[in-house]
Amino acid sequence: MTTEKGSISIHTENIFPIIKKFLYSDNEIFLRELVSNAVDAVQKIKRLAALGQYNGELGEPLVAVSLDAPAKTITISDNGLGMTAEEIKKYINQVAFSGASEFVEKFKDAKDANEIIGKFGLGFYSAFMVADLVEIQTLSYQEGAEAAKWTCDGSTSFEISAGDRTTRGTSIILHINAESEEFLSEHKLQEILDKYAKFLPVPIQFGTKTTEEEDGVDEEGKTKYKSVTAPNIINTTHPIWAKAPADLSDQDYLDFYKQLYPFAEDPLFWIHLNVDYPFNLTGVLYFPKVKDDFDMQRNKIKLFSRQVFITDEVKDIVPEFLMLLHGVIDSPDIPLNVSRSFLQADSNVKKINSYITKKVADKLGELYQKDRKSYEEKWSNIGLFVKYGMISEEKFYDKAKDFALLTNTKGEHFTFEEYKEKVKDSQTDKNGNIVYLYTTDPDKQDGFIQSAEKKGYDVLIMNTPIDGHFVGSLEHKLEKTQLKRVDASVTNQLIEKDEVLESVLSEEQSATVKSIFEKAIVKPNFSVEVVGLSPDDAPVTVTMDEFMRRMKDMAKMGGGMSFYGNMPDSYKVAINGNHKLVGKILASANEEEQSKFAKQAVDLALLSQGMLTGAELTAFVSRSVELI
Repeated sequence: MTTEKGSISIHTENIFPIIKKFLYSDNEIFLRELVSNAVDAVQKIKRLAALGQYNGELGEPLVAVSLDAPAKTITISDNGLGMTAEEIKKYINQVAFSGASEFVEKFKDAKDANEIIGKFGLGFYSAFMVADLVEIQTLSYQEGAEAAKWTCDGSTSFEISAGDRTTRGTSIILHINAESEEFLSEHKLQEILDKYAKFLPVPIQFGTKTTEEEDGVDEEGKTKYKSVTAPNIINTTHPIWAKAPADLSDQDYLDFYKQLYPFAEDPLFWIHLNVDYPFNLTGVLYFPKVKDDFDMQRNKIKLFSRQVFITDEVKDIVPEFLMLLHGVIDSPDIPLNVSRSFLQADSNVKKINSYITKKVADKLGELYQKDRKSYEEKWSNIGLFVKYGMISEEKFYDKAKDFALLTNTKGEHFTFEEYKEKVKDSQTDKNGNIVYLYTTDPDKQDGFIQSAEKKGYDVLIMNTPIDGHFVGSLEHKLEKTQLKRVDASVTNQLIEKDEVLESVLSEEQSATVKSIFEKAIVKPNFSVEVVGLSPDDAPVTVTMDEFMRRMKDMAKMGGGMSFYGNMPDSYKVAINGNHKLVGKILASANEEEQSKFAKQAVDLALLSQGMLTGAELTAFVSRSVELI
């Protein structure tokens, strides 16, 4: 073969500086691109052989990555198709995009490497992000083909000459530039390969040579060197998401989970995704045991395209409410931007999103129907996903309302329909509304819970971070149903009935009691009322109105209720006119004693709500000792 020199056909001198400059921040993807290209070449020769268009010896498919630190080179070799000199000119020298001048103009102000590579056939050219000289040694599978060598120093000039490769395939040798010597580290390359190549469908071999010490000669008479790391296969070529579920055991799924997340607890269950129409999608999604720190658990789903890792930013593919799931999704039909690192919204992404939502709903429904007891045991973890989904996805709500559970303070679980039947007789108010009572903190609100249960009411537990929104959603969805926190009012007023328990006090006595307590309360924004309650109920109850508390809670969570968030807290102080302490206060002629008892009763109510702190708590303790 005669040596040929020429210029890469890109119609502009500006392309390489742009590649180097704008891709520099994301330069580790060079290895992903070159290894992916090598894998493609190996798969293509296997395909040709299967079609009878190649009858030669295939050999074991292999892509080898080798580091020669002393020589400052990284080599990516494969035993795939190989190329002829003509094919090099066609595929390498003519950058595959139209209008190079437009391209340069469009991306000259690009801020991000992810805006450029891939879309314009620049995968191979990512090599120049880290190399100041790139060499290709290749031999085509075609009968009679001659080995070819291509070299380029990062300018638009190249040279093609006779190559010295003796076996089918391609080797790309990168002579690493001074700015990129971090990639001459075995640890660094291993890290990148673990990230992008761990599940590639062709065996990837990685070895390094980091010392000049000689170790004999090879069959071609070239000096060999001792390797610190002998070549070894670093990937699993047939991961579980590429297998049929029928061929996998539970242990296979658990082992794979441990491979992905070595320090995580075992998942609750998993869903195997496998669809080929109207899009291709495979994967395994795991339901983890949810921890309090949600942010630590997000972005644990990995997106692959034909087993090449792309990103763990999958928010458009996976519904928001399932972002806490873990696992893998693989689809060649997901549109990627030029770097293959960011998703672009299109109809396939929306279809995949809907498909995953449906699969999750079907799986949860199946678990509920198949083994309700086991489902209930998992509910404390599952519930967060289900509630979030019901709030955010209408279609998911329609399915989930049949397997979503409500849990009461006794630890009993009910479907929506079951719970309605349970409480409708005792908890329907005079206007025909069923009132669901709930607690956000069973320990703190225990006094209110006990008081409600004495009246025959049932109390639900709503104590997850999502429950504030879920309560509002239920009120909107469930017909003629209200939800009230158990401490939103005194028990008799939580569910308005026709029957009213009257206070034994006269109007004059009520006014006197109200005045005594108003003087005893030094806090602002506390309003006092005297009500008729059971003599067994607390003498004083401090509550915040349900509507006001909800608005303030939503404001704290950034729910667009800043007006309410800026308002001062206001509380109702209900004095039980039928309690004997109130009678005792009225019977005393000593104003100081009346005030002391009133303060004590109010402080007890505040203490039960966790609202008594600092100097007020100290004064309460001193007063308690004195009264004893």
